[in-house]
Amino acid sequence: MTTHSSPPALASQTTAPNRTDPSAAVIALGWLHTAKFLTTAPQLQFLPALDLPEIAFVGRSNAGKSTCINTLTQQKQLAFASKKPGRTQHINLFALGKQGVMDAVLADLPGYGYAAVPQQDKLRWQQVMANYLVTRENLKAIVLMCDPRHGLTELDEILLDIIRPRVEQGLKFLVILTKADKLTRSEQGKALSIMQLQAGGGEVRLFSATKRQGIDEVATLLWLWAHPVISLAA
Repeated sequence: MTTHSSPPALASQTTAPNRTDPSAAVIALGWLHTAKFLTTAPQLQFLPALDLPEIAFVGRSNAGKSTCINTLTQQKQLAFASKKPGRTQHINLFALGKQGVMDAVLADLPGYGYAAVPQQDKLRWQQVMANYLVTRENLKAIVLMCDPRHGLTELDEILLDIIRPRVEQGLKFLVILTKADKLTRSEQGKALSIMQLQAGGGEVRLFSATKRQGIDEVATLLWLWAHPVISLAA
């Protein structure tokens, strides 16, 4: 059964942020801070059917996905980083929305590619992830975490191939280059240029939780993607 939760009326919303609005990040980060655990599912059939925009975070184990989610939502332990990377194989959903009205969902997909995980488990989870990315009807955006020191892996390339048809149909796509503080300014510029060529028309942002780099930009982008009607009206 589809769960309906209509977004609040435009009149009740804070002014929608845009890329040139200096208060955009404040609005976006305030919205992300409302994130609350909604549910967890080991298989697609256990996910609730929703008609709200869903933004999925994906990436290789140790790429900094949990740190990125926790930084954006300003919560220390919203996304759980397992002590054994790759072992947690559930899709975790987090509800977003001010004043108790859910208007979007964040989906945290388990990290992939960790060597210690048995091959059978890797293949099973890769299939679950592929099915999710292809069939999840309310999926509006995908955020791929990538450590720029290592670049895209073979599994990242496979993921890009899987989502390419949906991106061409309008699915939003963002590559976050995590741990940017580990690179010099010159290396950051080079990594950004390379990824912009590889991202297939998607957005690319440098990000560092330690140096607070890219947080405002990414938060604003996610807000705009989750509220397209409000953004256009503003």
